[in-house]
Amino acid sequence: MIGCNDYSPSDNVGASSQAINSEGGKLDQLSRASAPYIAQSTPGSTGYKIGPQDVLEISVFKVPELTQSVQVADNGLVNLPLVGDIRVAGKTPSAVESELRTKLNGSYVKNPSVRVFVKEYNSARVTVDGAVRNPGVWPLKGTPTLLSAISLAGGLDKEMASTTVVIFRANPDGTRSAARVDLAAIRAGSVVDPTVEAGDVIVVEDSTFKSAYSAFKYILPLTTLSSLAFMAI
Repeated sequence: MIGCNDYSPSDNVGASSQAINSEGGKLDQLSRASAPYIAQSTPGSTGYKIGPQDVLEISVFKVPELTQSVQVADNGLVNLPLVGDIRVAGKTPSAVESELRTKLNGSYVKNPSVRVFVKEYNSARVTVDGAVRNPGVWPLKGTPTLLSAISLAGGLDKEMASTTVVIFRANPDGTRSAARVDLAAIRAGSVVDPTVEAGDVIVVEDSTFKSAYSAFKYILPLTTLSSLAFMAI
């Protein structure tokens, strides 16, 4: 009877390996899709977006009056000699460098060499991106919820926004987790409007599910519990 059986232990091992590889592939895809958003709140990352209360070290070659440390105000602005108020919150250091070069070029110095370095990461902030009216970095005050954080960003872009949101959160060990929430369920009262924490990155999905959004929709499970169910990524 054994000789007539087509079963081989290696068949089961191969099937299990294929399943693991498939699941691992999904996690890899989710990790790649989430990387640009996670970088926005990761100190030291080139994609880090400056937030309120961060301290910037700004230097301009041969313009000593612009070489100084400045703290970002709660409204996201810094005030610099020769330039005046400039909005830096929600921008990467390289983007601020480019903007300063444009403002200074010609009027004050020819082809200025500008360097912007985040000296201190102090902002208690939440980053809101995706299909909202004003994507950016916003200061956290009190005990904000998901809906109030989206409101800080001007609310949903009604022409593009989906009803689902992805929240990325840092873990104590330095890793990241993600949860996907249905805004319609929150508004209907079937899911509690969750509290957001400092460092959270909130991404409102695009209703067209272009690029990274499709990975969030089809891989990350939708939270239906009263408390957020985060998944390691």
